[in-house]
Amino acid sequence: MATTRIAVLDDYQLVAERFAQWDSIDSAIVTFFSEHLADLDRLAERLAPFEVIVAMRERTAFRRELLDRLPALRLLVTTGMMNAAIDLDAARSRVVVAGTHGSGPPTAELTWALILGLSRHLVEEDTNIRSGGWQRTVGTDLAGRTLGLLGLGRLGRRVARIGQAFEMDVIAWSANLDAADAASLGVRAVEKAELFTQSDVVSIHLVLSDRTRALVTAQELSLMKSSAILVNTSRGPIVDEDALAVALGEGRIAGAGLDVFATEPLPLDHPLRSSSRTLLTPHLGYVTEATYEIFYDEAVEDIRAFLAGAPVRVLT
Repeated sequence: MATTRIAVLDDYQLVAERFAQWDSIDSAIVTFFSEHLADLDRLAERLAPFEVIVAMRERTAFRRELLDRLPALRLLVTTGMMNAAIDLDAARSRVVVAGTHGSGPPTAELTWALILGLSRHLVEEDTNIRSGGWQRTVGTDLAGRTLGLLGLGRLGRRVARIGQAFEMDVIAWSANLDAADAASLGVRAVEKAELFTQSDVVSIHLVLSDRTRALVTAQELSLMKSSAILVNTSRGPIVDEDALAVALGEGRIAGAGLDVFATEPLPLDHPLRSSSRTLLTPHLGYVTEATYEIFYDEAVEDIRAFLAGAPVRVLT
């Protein structure tokens, strides 16, 4: 039996090997890469020998120009059942593309970590106390405030329930939001402008598409209260980052909690890194043990099924 060469990409924490039974794949050599490569030439050179590639979410993009340079590739596995960084039309004409299931709770939980961290100035106060100081900030109450959700799908609903547990008034908007459905969840459907003007916390839970790209611009940010915060655990390009950096720098909004960015990893010289009004995490929404177990276990299942001639979870 011929040896199958498998590349597992962007294993930032060096944990992929322990989250699945890679040795259950017959006649396979699995190579785990922790270093992210953005340079096309270096990336193509690295991946050229591999018949199977496992991509972790959108960490590495697979566009036509890269796929054209991977003649050995037969199966591309992405964790999750959607991946905006894969050119599916280009990929499907060359290889089989398969996905995995995921887990919803971790991203919603991180959303609240960002909201609470900003509202109670946790990073600043942690720094103060470690340097010998004591309390310096005054926190913001959540009870009685308004949580505005851009998107009321699977994740938005979970975030809404937690907001209600904090005794917040929850409102929502999306292009196709059904007001009756929202009302059944105790959420009030509003127009987009109303959401930005009324909310004390605006949290984004939309899928990235042509319709949602750059949905939050300088115009929407200008409608927000100066005391309000913006939280994005969805996808970076939904927000105009340049406009957000300006709004933060001028103090036109109180803060931003961001787990996602237009370019990842976030460039070292990006203005959001130096803003005192940001709480930043490096796309950690899905990065939990339970989620990784699903991702990598099912990636192994995808590979074994493909090699047996019966691919599963094929993306169409």
